[in-house]
Amino acid sequence: MGRENETRHHILIVEDDTTLAGGLSRALQNENIETISCGTLREAETILSRRQETEKGFSLMVLDVNLPDGNGLDFLQRVKNKYNINVILLTANDMETDIVAGLELGADDYITKPFSLAVLRARVALQLRRVKESRTQSPMMEIVIGEYRFDFMHMKFYHGAQQVELSKTEQRLLHILVENRGLTVPRERLFAYIWSEGEEFVEENALSVTVKRLRDKLDAQEVIKTVYGIGYTWVMQ
Repeated sequence: MGRENETRHHILIVEDDTTLAGGLSRALQNENIETISCGTLREAETILSRRQETEKGFSLMVLDVNLPDGNGLDFLQRVKNKYNINVILLTANDMETDIVAGLELGADDYITKPFSLAVLRARVALQLRRVKESRTQSPMMEIVIGEYRFDFMHMKFYHGAQQVELSKTEQRLLHILVENRGLTVPRERLFAYIWSEGEEFVEENALSVTVKRLRDKLDAQEVIKTVYGIGYTWVMQ
């Protein structure tokens, strides 16, 4: 019984289309996954606040960007600041601006409508693997490079005296770059490390967006260099 509780995941689906929400729940729910769905941001906030700090806290939220009582991107920002939860955005097929904004606000992945259940299950499985790995991996050491100090164990990152908030995706990118500082890390290796085994489901520009976001947050335009046609490198030793 204890082992089952350790591996069981809880997913919150925030989608106002009740037919789609029901289909998502049926597609994802199994003996190891419990889903709860709601149609408004107010309901989602209530559910999260009641359950996130309990033994039945959510591993993942599937969040529609357009909801009847507010903007899902504004809600995403509040969630990422308050809860330790992975988020997959649901966006309209032609809303690239929503996708970029969502990634910049810390979304872990996105799915554009319409989508296949195979893609949905694959992307959800990828996020749940990340959650499991983050719970079991050994703590990473603190790294000091020039004016930068990165405490991966406590997820605290500093540029000089200023603390910088990084999403989980940005933390993974930063970790692999600074571990290999002075070396060029190929794009393929970055994809495989940051997005695990689901890189075939990640848009090509997702890496470029994540690199730009990390550069801007750390003021590291001269530190994180693009090696054209190959990948990226952290040049500071």
